Amino acid sequence: MNENFQERPEFVRSVQLVLLMVVFSLILIAAACGLFFFPDFRNAPESNSTMVLVAGPKPEPEVWQAPDSTLIPMTPEGDLIRYGKDLIAHTAKYLGPKGKVKAISNGMNCQNCHLKSGTKPFGNNYAGVASTYPRFRARSGTNETMEKRINDCIERSLNGQKLDENSVEMRAIISYFHWLGKDVKKGVIPPGTGLSALPFLERPADPAKGKLVYTKHCQLCHGEEGRGTKHADSLEWRYPPVAGLQSYNVGAGLYRLSRLAGYVKSNMPNGTTYDNTVLSDEEAWDVAAYINSLPRPVKHFPGDWPVLATKPYDHPFGPYADGFTDTQHKYGPFEEIAAKGGGQFSEVKKAN
Repeated sequence: MNENFQERPEFVRSVQLVLLMVVFSLILIAAACGLFFFPDFRNAPESNSTMVLVAGPKPEPEVWQAPDSTLIPMTPEGDLIRYGKDLIAHTAKYLGPKGKVKAISNGMNCQNCHLKSGTKPFGNNYAGVASTYPRFRARSGTNETMEKRINDCIERSLNGQKLDENSVEMRAIISYFHWLGKDVKKGVIPPGTGLSALPFLERPADPAKGKLVYTKHCQLCHGEEGRGTKHADSLEWRYPPVAGLQSYNVGAGLYRLSRLAGYVKSNMPNGTTYDNTVLSDEEAWDVAAYINSLPRPVKHFPGDWPVLATKPYDHPFGPYADGFTDTQHKYGPFEEIAAKGGGQFSEVKKAN
């Protein structure tokens, strides 16, 4: 057979031509299938770079992670940082009703609101404190120092009295904040700072619905009336009170519904994280409404929001510059208030 092929070169050329046509046809078919199954290629922008297909959604931006506390230096400055961390974690031992330094607070620890000593992503952390203070705050209408901000928390969330700005304790807390933010550039607020911002409800948040959520998810730890559960030594709370005379007062940030709802969504019930939540947005808004409808200390801060137009949409006390009622400012719906100006956080969008 080989001899016959050698004698008939025109036959070989014909076979080769047929084979080339078959291969070319297969290439055309493959290209057509690619356009059919991957239509986005037709609209792909011109580029000199190689196109890479990645399966699944784009990864979320990384959130701030606190530096490793075991790396705090073994120096006098490191000792001050560690003391500051301890003051945040165990405030009651130092500054509570039986505090060994001073008795100036209600017995809650700072980390009852600023979780894991202020290091948890979307757990009301301190990631951006050192990078953004001193800064102007509309609540006071002034440029605030870090000392002023710390004392605000003590007076409001801990329902206490101001800490001496020149005290070792104040210096220690500030040193800890600087150490937490040591890798954050000045003026930058890193991802995961503070609290989550939830979409608005189209209705008012409902304390009655929130009570059902509280009974199901919160009561086991915080108690039927929200009065908390103490450790055996009775100096610190195992689960802090969310109501009653030992809880935060009406001037605290968490008394604003959006702040408490965002806090609850990303952190509650215990063990919840911002990327593995338990409650729906509606449940978070409703349970926040229930908690903030419960009795708590009343403390007036007449200097707050000197410019009425800067009051947040969910600040629950008048007077207001927008004409909406106290009740709507407390429970919502908030979108129309925000659309009219609504003070801070008016960028939050309505839920779908």
